[in-house]
Amino acid sequence: WLCYRHGGCSGVFHFSSGEIHPARRACCSTREGGAGCELEPAHVSAAAGHVFIRSVHQSPEHRHLPVLEHQCAETSAVSLYRSSTELDTELVRNLREFTAVSDGATDTRSMAVLAFLYTYLCVFSQSEILPGLKVCVWSELPTGAGLGSSAAYSVCVSAALLTARGTISSPLTQCQETARWSDEELELINNWAFQGEKIIHGNPSGVDNAVGTWGGFLRYQAGKITPLNSVPTLRILLTNTKVPRSTKLLVSGVKDRMNQAMSQYPSVLIPVLESVDAVSQICERTLAEMATEGASAKHYSTLEDLIDINQQHLNVMGVGHTSLNTLCQVTLAHGLHSKLTGAGGGGCAITLLTPETGECVVRDVMEELKQVGFDCWETSIGAPGVLMHSPTSLTHNVLHILTKY
Repeated sequence: WLCYRHGGCSGVFHFSSGEIHPARRACCSTREGGAGCELEPAHVSAAAGHVFIRSVHQSPEHRHLPVLEHQCAETSAVSLYRSSTELDTELVRNLREFTAVSDGATDTRSMAVLAFLYTYLCVFSQSEILPGLKVCVWSELPTGAGLGSSAAYSVCVSAALLTARGTISSPLTQCQETARWSDEELELINNWAFQGEKIIHGNPSGVDNAVGTWGGFLRYQAGKITPLNSVPTLRILLTNTKVPRSTKLLVSGVKDRMNQAMSQYPSVLIPVLESVDAVSQICERTLAEMATEGASAKHYSTLEDLIDINQQHLNVMGVGHTSLNTLCQVTLAHGLHSKLTGAGGGGCAITLLTPETGECVVRDVMEELKQVGFDCWETSIGAPGVLMHSPTSLTHNVLHILTKY
């Protein structure tokens, strides 16, 4: 079973083989036999939701500016590690033909099937017989909303299939409800998840799947991803405007507009990008102080200012939307500060909740946002990365959903 979480949001990916019952075993292993592999069910979770402190929509000249985001010795393992670093374009073409998914397709179901089949065939390529699988995917995360649901899906698929194949260990012991893989195994999971992201998005940064794998907060700078260790847990409202958009198409359009604007107005765009860089650095310092010295009203005031400034940066870059403007106006009327998260153009936004934010304020804001037509949840930033869970850690509702399949 595969699960990914963002605060209060979670999802489950379940697969089984043969006559094995979904809740019979609490670990995931591989049994080689004449009929192939029988996959013992397990439950795996990955942090999926993420928060952009800045936008990754940069011109090539400014790739060095940082981004902050909320997350075997066997020959076969070595071979899988190497093949996980480059996308097999010929296999992708064959799978597109097999599944009748056109090269320009962006719908969620088609891309999810394509990414799964690619990972499945690659991971089990050295097995004598490809095992038959029954797959069930369940999620509370909205797709196409900028929360990294595709990356969480790719991380979950990679972790489950690699564990089922025996390429990485099954870390869960009988007495544990959750367990985590080694750093080396997490690196392999992340590499394969990145391939899934390439299939879905074309040219991703790799940040989303890294957050899903390692969780917490990460810094992205000049293509290098660094986990941030000293960070606090922040309460937020997560709001989905329900304005659909394709991250792949949106990012491509923004890059074109930014490149054109950079060539025409470099004296305007360069200071904007440098200002975004400064926002990231101040934010990182503030988060570190909150974790080490304790959070104060001054720290929260700084974060609120940075949220407002960054939202305007993103509007300048062309990733804003009227729905996001409405959201910011509603929350600001109650003294709360919001910004978009993800690729923008609609999708989702976050609203910072301070220790002084009363429950009545939260309730009123959520009600007003719902009246506008948005979905809203209270959650937190800094969820753990990919984990293996035992069935006993699942809620009754999730177990009920899984046992129907």
